[in-house]
Amino acid sequence: MKTILRGVCAAAVLFAATAGAASAETVVLRALDKTYGIAKDIAIPVGKPMKFGSLTITPKACAKRAPEETPEVSAFLTIDDKPVTDANQPAAEQKTIFSGWMFASSPALNALEHPSYDVWVIDCRS
Repeated sequence: MKTILRGVCAAAVLFAATAGAASAETVVLRALDKTYGIAKDIAIPVGKPMKFGSLTITPKACAKRAPEETPEVSAFLTIDDKPVTDANQPAAEQKTIFSGWMFASSPALNALEHPSYDVWVIDCRS
């Protein structure tokens, strides 16, 4: 009886450990240009950089929980900014302004802080 109980407990622990978030190949983000009031949904493959205004957004990972769990989508993003300068000014250097996890359920938890742009995670797709 103890052997059966141990087997059931081991199976439950193994199932709980592997039932986490599934990784995805594409991150869906909503980007807002505050200057012009334009919001745009953009799909970016993981590992591929994409430009939005002066920002370069590179998703490193995207995870989505299984449907039977509490819904959560999270993405690890690196966002670089290269401000546009006047023709008379020297070119600005690209600077990393965000690197970390963003969560769809709590966008303010770890948000991009930029005067002209906002970026939120919407979904992960395979």
